[in-house]
Amino acid sequence: MFTGIVQELAPVVGLERETGLLRLHLGLSEARRYGLQDGASVAVNGTCLTVARQDATGIGFDVIEETLALTNLGGLEVGDRVNVERSATFADEIGGHRVSGHVSGVALVSEVRRTENNRVVRLAGDDAWLRYVFHKGFVALDGASLTVSALERTEGWLEVSLIPETLARTTFGFREVGDRVNVEVDSETVAVVETVRRVLDDPEWRQRLR
Repeated sequence: MFTGIVQELAPVVGLERETGLLRLHLGLSEARRYGLQDGASVAVNGTCLTVARQDATGIGFDVIEETLALTNLGGLEVGDRVNVERSATFADEIGGHRVSGHVSGVALVSEVRRTENNRVVRLAGDDAWLRYVFHKGFVALDGASLTVSALERTEGWLEVSLIPETLARTTFGFREVGDRVNVEVDSETVAVVETVRRVLDDPEWRQRLR
């Protein structure tokens, strides 16, 4: 489990592409690597990955075909930076919301509006996951827990409003129109929405509501 609070912007220092596999190496700081064991879970752009190797320069992961198809990790290049969060412990402060690291889909940045000390990012969404997003609710974007500041389901987009601290600490400091962003919706919201949909689709329940 993760909290959606990005702990470090880590550079991609190594990539090896094989058939159906990406060997990804990140230059994670020594302080963030302290106590990290092989086999541990780490969120990279909000995607839960397993630590496969470590050395003096950072940590490595093996990213399989399914993950490459469903996230933005397949488009990484050496020199890119990614959001990193180690898995939560019981002693951690939950400053964001509960995040599993299981990406729901990928959104495209369709608009970036900049004003002094503020930035609004609009993302084009897919109804497959946008139906679980609500105005003033939360969503994990590239692993960062963010509040939805505007939403238009009929047109298929959501917006987040970003403070300078978020821009400095996450990939949103350099996201531009056309970039792909990993999305994870709240699992509890999914459960509630799907339960209500099944009830309303049940003829017997509809009869009782009359």
